[in-house]
Amino acid sequence: MLESPLIARLENVPFSRFHAKARIVVGSATFFDAFNALALAFALPVLIRLWEITPAQTGFLIGSSYVGQLAGALLFSWLAERFGRVPSAAAATALMSVMSLACAVAGNFPALFAYRLIQGIGVGGEMPVAAAYISELSKARGRGRFFMLYEMIFPIGLMTTSQAGALIVPLWGWRAMFLIGGIPGLIITWLLLRLPESPRWLISKGRIAEAEFVVKEIELAGRKFEDARGKFEDAPQIASTSQIRGAPPKFERGRWMDVLAPSFRSRTLIVWTLWASAYFVTNSLNNWMPSLYNTVYHLGLQQSLRAASMTNIAQVAVLLVCAFCIDRIGRRKWTAVCFLAGGVGLAALAFTGARNVADVIVLGTLSYGIIGSINAVLYLYTPEIYPTRMRAIGTGLATSWLRLASAVGPAIVGMMVGAEGIGSVFILFAVISAVGAVAALWMIETQGRRLEEIAG
Repeated sequence: MLESPLIARLENVPFSRFHAKARIVVGSATFFDAFNALALAFALPVLIRLWEITPAQTGFLIGSSYVGQLAGALLFSWLAERFGRVPSAAAATALMSVMSLACAVAGNFPALFAYRLIQGIGVGGEMPVAAAYISELSKARGRGRFFMLYEMIFPIGLMTTSQAGALIVPLWGWRAMFLIGGIPGLIITWLLLRLPESPRWLISKGRIAEAEFVVKEIELAGRKFEDARGKFEDAPQIASTSQIRGAPPKFERGRWMDVLAPSFRSRTLIVWTLWASAYFVTNSLNNWMPSLYNTVYHLGLQQSLRAASMTNIAQVAVLLVCAFCIDRIGRRKWTAVCFLAGGVGLAALAFTGARNVADVIVLGTLSYGIIGSINAVLYLYTPEIYPTRMRAIGTGLATSWLRLASAVGPAIVGMMVGAEGIGSVFILFAVISAVGAVAALWMIETQGRRLEEIAG
């Protein structure tokens, strides 16, 4: 096959400035994806009092973004398979940035609800497409660390949002959060459009000459990086462009239902369960904790925001460990152990009724940080288990389950807090974590394997 030598060359080239640039630019889009996803949580303590929003309305406002994210994950993953990874990621980033600016000028609850819903389409579309792109630029050896160092940008974005929210909202008001989330994204959109397309996607569409051009660019960057140490090995050659033009183009088209074909059904159902379980817990905690600290535990506004911000610091710390261990430990073991460890902390809060705010801060923060690392591992793992022709579709469909869980979770928490008390919420979180741990035992291990080998 014409594409095999190209893939071999892509796997042979060392990580270089080319990969670093792609990781930084795409990572910048992912950073503001995280910022925009969480900005509302730190505006809510002010808006609840300003607009007299009820707990149920709060849950629905949080959930509105995730409904949009569900649509965005499906729409932009389809666009990424049809038109390419780069233009799709750029379009999603532009949409979420423009709508962040719209949120900043919202004057009432219905307007903010509508703007967050539309913004969610862009927020939900950027991540699965970006994950597919970065995964396709990676090679088998060291892919876990390379990808996880990119994926750390998302929790760093969450951490930055929480720290910025704790500082900015009391000083400059809630609108400032949405302005910060919107303006830089327009610049990042332009930078995304300057990136080369994924060579694996180009190969899958039969655009071999374009793929060869990108691979040569990657090889050139690798040579510049390695020449001083004399470590770069010449890659195998492929047929000339004229020979390729003389052959009928070969391309593959992925379909939505391919993810449930017999060869992929088991891995698909398992990964859907993992996405739903992890994000039901983490996004419910992330979006509700600032308001819970303020309304249930009666901490001051700034104390509430700072206490809530610790969860994202914990997540970044755990992910830093994960980035350097995941290629040795493996995706399956890390996911199962983290579900169990995080679930134990949540079960402890459930057992005590979560009456002590200090216990909630400590155990809630640690549990979030541990289970939050699974979120990043799933962005690594999901693109690995599908072939190129359906990688974005498979990732987009999987992330749609996180959107569903993230839309339903905060709404359920809002109703449970009002009806049953905070202790019941942690019982639910512990049960969901146990479900995730069981599902993780059925994951296929992908560490150290080429994407083409995993896809079968």
